[in-house]
Amino acid sequence: MSTLSVVITGGTRGIGFGLAKRFLEKGCKVTICGTSTQSVRKAIHELAAFGESAAGTVADVGKRSDVESLLDVAVKKFGPVDIWVNNAGITHDTQKVWELEQETIEDVLRVNMLGVVNGTVVPFLEMQKQGRGKIFNMEGLGSDGFMMEGLSVYGTSKSALRYFTRAFANEAGSSPVQVGTLSPGMVVTDLLLETLRGDSPETRKKRKFYNIMADDADTVTAFLCEKMMLSTASSPRIEWLTKPKVIARMLLAPFRRRELFNGKSED
Repeated sequence: MSTLSVVITGGTRGIGFGLAKRFLEKGCKVTICGTSTQSVRKAIHELAAFGESAAGTVADVGKRSDVESLLDVAVKKFGPVDIWVNNAGITHDTQKVWELEQETIEDVLRVNMLGVVNGTVVPFLEMQKQGRGKIFNMEGLGSDGFMMEGLSVYGTSKSALRYFTRAFANEAGSSPVQVGTLSPGMVVTDLLLETLRGDSPETRKKRKFYNIMADDADTVTAFLCEKMMLSTASSPRIEWLTKPKVIARMLLAPFRRRELFNGKSED
């Protein structure tokens, strides 16, 4: 069993919450953050079986002072942080850029881009002092240049995240701190379900595609957690949905039926 200390931003739901559970199952100490007291309390309650090994606090990752406070909470509770996962992210309604409210655009870019900058710089400075540590930034749609109509701003933020992580790792040079990315592929979370509102032809088309390519959070988080703990590369990219997997799923799609959305609200 491990005694690693792990921090996960946006750890109150979705992939972040799934990762928290996986790390806790492996004996790690985990600190999560969310944007409201209610969401943090709910998540910690759901992790009650792990006792004092789970901690949570409210933080807006778009504010550097909040990220610094999150680090302080983790260090005071569990000691030096070994793994930091920048998972916090938000999306927007499926709309063309000019149809989005300016406030929505700014919120997505602030959380998904500035939040990652803050969430990389703050733990990196601390990990440099302690001489070890791993920082992982969560990729998403757009990281590889793939475009989906109506999600241009979200995709832009994830494309920027991938570039920033590579550039940061390059500048960090021979640092003992690993700085890399996680590529979870398509995961059935609230963020994904938000793109399936209504029952238009476009929505039905997306649902069919997701049923071929997407996976449940438990499957993906188990893989990511294991790989993060074992990672030794200076700038790792841990990828779940690899090109060979994509090709295999496309070839097998006519012969098997996957239904990932039973019991999940899509309206």
